[in-house]
Amino acid sequence: MLCVTNSAYRVKYREHIKNKYSAIKDMNARLGENVKLNSRYTKLIIVNEHRHRKQREHEIMALGRRHAEIMAERASPITIANLFDSDKDGQSPQIVVLQGAAGIGKTLTARKIMLDWANEELYQSRFDYLFYINCREINLVSEQGSVEDLILKNCPDQNAPTKEILMNPEKLLFIIDGFDELRFSFNQPTGNLCSDPCKKQPVEIILSSLFGKEVLHKSYLIITTRPTALEKLGQRLKDEHCAYAEILGFSENERKEYFYKFFENEEQARKAFNFVKDNEMLFTMCFVPIVCWIICTVLKQQMEAGEDLAQTSDTITGVYMLYLFSLLEGHSSNSEKQQVQGNLKGLCSLAADGLWRQKILFEEEDVKKHGLDKPDSLFLNENMFQKGIVCERVYSFIHLSFQEFFAALFYVLEKEETAKKSETAIQPVEKLFEKCGKSRNYLMLTVQFLFGLLNKKRMENMEKKLSCKFSPKIKNNLLMWVKEKPFLSLFNYDKLLSDKEEMIFYLDYFYCLYEIQETKFVQSAMNHFTELKFTHHTFTKMDQIVLQFCIKNCCKLESGATKVAQCSGVHTVIPLLCVFLSCRLEWCHLTDAGCGALAAILRTTQSLTQLKLPDNKLGDAGVRLLCEGLKHPNCKLKTLDLWKCRLTGACCGDLGAVLRTSQSLTELNLGGNKLGEAGVRRLCEGLKHPNCKLQRLLWDCGLTCTGFVDLAAVLRTNQSLTVLNLGGNKLGDAGVRLLCDGLKHPNGKLQKLE
Repeated sequence: MLCVTNSAYRVKYREHIKNKYSAIKDMNARLGENVKLNSRYTKLIIVNEHRHRKQREHEIMALGRRHAEIMAERASPITIANLFDSDKDGQSPQIVVLQGAAGIGKTLTARKIMLDWANEELYQSRFDYLFYINCREINLVSEQGSVEDLILKNCPDQNAPTKEILMNPEKLLFIIDGFDELRFSFNQPTGNLCSDPCKKQPVEIILSSLFGKEVLHKSYLIITTRPTALEKLGQRLKDEHCAYAEILGFSENERKEYFYKFFENEEQARKAFNFVKDNEMLFTMCFVPIVCWIICTVLKQQMEAGEDLAQTSDTITGVYMLYLFSLLEGHSSNSEKQQVQGNLKGLCSLAADGLWRQKILFEEEDVKKHGLDKPDSLFLNENMFQKGIVCERVYSFIHLSFQEFFAALFYVLEKEETAKKSETAIQPVEKLFEKCGKSRNYLMLTVQFLFGLLNKKRMENMEKKLSCKFSPKIKNNLLMWVKEKPFLSLFNYDKLLSDKEEMIFYLDYFYCLYEIQETKFVQSAMNHFTELKFTHHTFTKMDQIVLQFCIKNCCKLESGATKVAQCSGVHTVIPLLCVFLSCRLEWCHLTDAGCGALAAILRTTQSLTQLKLPDNKLGDAGVRLLCEGLKHPNCKLKTLDLWKCRLTGACCGDLGAVLRTSQSLTELNLGGNKLGEAGVRRLCEGLKHPNCKLQRLLWDCGLTCTGFVDLAAVLRTNQSLTVLNLGGNKLGDAGVRLLCDGLKHPNGKLQKLE
């Protein structure tokens, strides 16, 4: 009888979950406006990821680097249906930690799991019930409760057969969404934990007991969190029960799918997607769902208003500004617009105060403290929660990144007292830079937005659109601070010599320079460097765009020694070479596929004078492509290092042609290659040509006796060669005699034989 009762209620419960989770509210939707979850949801890349991997990124732009690294490693994606699959030892996890940065789609995924289960499309044989626990709501619960109460909050009525449901804990899945937003310390001793699912305890103890498998130890959990809270969460979990997965965002194909789902009009979708696809920075940013949504919203507003899509910014600050403008123009009456303008400074003050307190949920008292007497703003979400009998209002910005955007805006607006100084945690802008400069932390995106807002055109646009005034001193003060005591003061040396972790750290600052988009400022900030070295780092498309922008404005840059370990990183470094005098790409797994790009650089730039490619798999085909660039009259390369590049001699005719035509090449290293007799002969034809300008030749190529005959002929005729290194060749008596014949010739110019 119990089974029948439970089964009948399960049908009712599924219907309730279907109704509750089938629709979602867009972040800028008006009251009552919703979209179907399944019509908007687009599959996200999820990979197995162990929590002990060091994760320091927080800000949206840093996601690009992690995303590219995972894809470069060719990690096998998994689906939400596979989250509880057995590992190689046949063990199935009871707890799955689903991590991902802000805006990457954790909550939408959690809601999708609930809906798919209710539609009998997911976990049918595994779970009888799924229960969703929103951590933001849990924060507001002050009275004691039990696990049974958590179950009842999910049910359509208070008559749920909870006792029967609890009898089969192995058939229950709890989805705890937003662990990083919980305010509790979770420092409870193990002895305080509770094993009785019906016993009322403080919320902190209930959750700790679930995490630690003290209560309903056979039940299952999915916990979503940002990476910043992984360590705190890990202290409450038992590793033997856990698996870790990470949401990486949209693949390229899924970005396209999202556009077509967002725009109901297919022609609009095609136009918007093609525009973004042609803008590499915008397209790259769209792998983050929240940014993809913002860009789609902005483009839709522009198309409906008949505006030119070309005005869409390709910086994160510009995109957020356009979205803010679109809310004012597309979703507000004049009275609402005036209200927003009046509330703007209060919103910015609230955002900055919350940032310094690391607080994202605000009660009415917090909101009013910042001069927002009418807190119903377009930029704040209002959520209604029950606190006993009293109904309490709590606010949050529509997304964490918007709080950071408004916090940055706080620092550039002309100041008025909206809250008593003693009541806020807001620090001066110098402290913002100081704290951010010490380590990569939660303030980095705010600093990035701050740089973006200081762009002159953006400041003028914001003043015009929002009827606000920017502080007349803030930009000059900040620019002077950066010049005299630069944020690059971490670099107490002329050379930026960095390993992978340091390079990620420095890239954050280059992203700040990219955001401001002002050449003179960037030149001043980059004036510190004369050499760059990137060690073992994989550069994404976004990194490449940012680095090109910064490096081309680095007036004192003399050389760039580049040593990269991963193949995917090499190809993103190549386009940067046009601003270097010297480059070394060693052990980079570079093949002939990358040599076409290198040749293009050689044909178009006159700055690169040294190119060292030791220990790469270029092969004869790759060197032939390089030679096309070397023969071009624009090429000014002086040194070419092809040591151990897998050459067999088939390319030596092309190299000989380079020696006959190049007016700049003076040093050539062919060591570690087996050129063969035919290859040596073809190369010597070039060396004997009267136009040859080569001065140094390193030739450890397994020369035979026939090869020394050709080389001796070169020594008798070449008028430029002064240094010859033959180390590693087995000369033998015959080889020495042949060389001596060439060296004794009166026309020879050789000064040093090594």
